[in-house]
Amino acid sequence: MVILSSKSISDVLIENYNEIVKRLRWRVGGMIDPDDIVQETFLKLQTMQPGKEIRNQKSYVFRMADNLALDLIRNQGVRMRHFSSDDVIDRASEEPSPEQVTDYRERLAVLKEIIADLPPRQKEVFLMHKFDGLTHTEISERLGISRSAVEKLIMKSLLKCRTQLGDLLDQEK
Repeated sequence: MVILSSKSISDVLIENYNEIVKRLRWRVGGMIDPDDIVQETFLKLQTMQPGKEIRNQKSYVFRMADNLALDLIRNQGVRMRHFSSDDVIDRASEEPSPEQVTDYRERLAVLKEIIADLPPRQKEVFLMHKFDGLTHTEISERLGISRSAVEKLIMKSLLKCRTQLGDLLDQEK
């Protein structure tokens, strides 16, 4: 094997750094930071086997930087097709911690007990409103009671839940 230049290929990259960055900026626009691509190119050049024959080191370095830029653009496109960065942020921030899950389960168990202990008519109206999503008017029509009675039953149910949950509602989430 014959190496046609006495310069290291890394020296070629360093000497042509500004030109490479300018070219990459033109090729990739604002999609990827050209400095990151040059850094990746430098790292890739460092892993090359010594003594590899390269006839035109400058062209080789430019081609490698171009190829890395294309690879990064393709990878970025694949990621964007499968999920947006907002999805990743939202998933991470919306995931409750194990402590929060335990806390929510405890609160839910207490709430189930409170609802189970409500008087039958109060429980029926409360569940129709809160879990079935029915309006006060719809509940009054279904049960044959006044709208005012529905409102009072719901208010009594909410008051009992609030009173018995007490400190559990006031704890930090």
